Amino acid sequence: MNSDFGFSFPNQDVVPSLAYLAIAFLVGSIPFGVIVGRLFYKTDLRQSGSGNIGAANALRSYGVVGGILVLVLDAVKGLAAADLIWPYFTYMGTAGTFFGVYVAVVMDGKGSWPQALLGFLAVLGHCYSPWLKFKGGKGVATFLGMLFAQSWAAGLGFVIVWLAVVAPSRYASLGSMIASALAPLMLWLVWHDSLASAITALAALLIVWKHRENIVRLREGRENKITFGKASA
Repeated sequence: MNSDFGFSFPNQDVVPSLAYLAIAFLVGSIPFGVIVGRLFYKTDLRQSGSGNIGAANALRSYGVVGGILVLVLDAVKGLAAADLIWPYFTYMGTAGTFFGVYVAVVMDGKGSWPQALLGFLAVLGHCYSPWLKFKGGKGVATFLGMLFAQSWAAGLGFVIVWLAVVAPSRYASLGSMIASALAPLMLWLVWHDSLASAITALAALLIVWKHRENIVRLREGRENKITFGKASA
């Protein structure tokens, strides 16, 4: 089945398409913050610090190594989920490799709205994990992986904006929200794919929504700052 968006499925059956969406959500729902805590630190990250399962709370609770490990694993979720569909795409006549790493990252294979949708579902899964009674993290690292899957330039742009905001302010939450809000524009500037950018914007809105308590603390001047390798919730 071919579409006007430059991709194809291996058959006419819509069931595989729905299965890929479900798999992307489940990949995103893996609570690596909790898993890392239990395996290596014998604690539940939900009972430590802010109670959030993301990299920032892992950094505060487990230190640099634990924080980076959770960050990388959560980002890989977004990268992997957004690329699950690539084995069923063709790029300039060459089939995408497993998870599309070669095509999407090395060659920066052109992003598309189904890929953005898979990434969005991974972010949604991270934020509302069925393994945690539909609770979860704030989705920033998974969103970053989703961006890198679509365009390394957009992913790098996110990192640059985040650093530009956090370096002077030391507010990780503020950097995450601003970088996420600008990410759809970055993606559009790379590919001019309005639908992919719109879906990415939905993911960014979800991240801002998950930071609503941080917004209140920022307005009241109570938000935690990054100090000596520690990050805000």
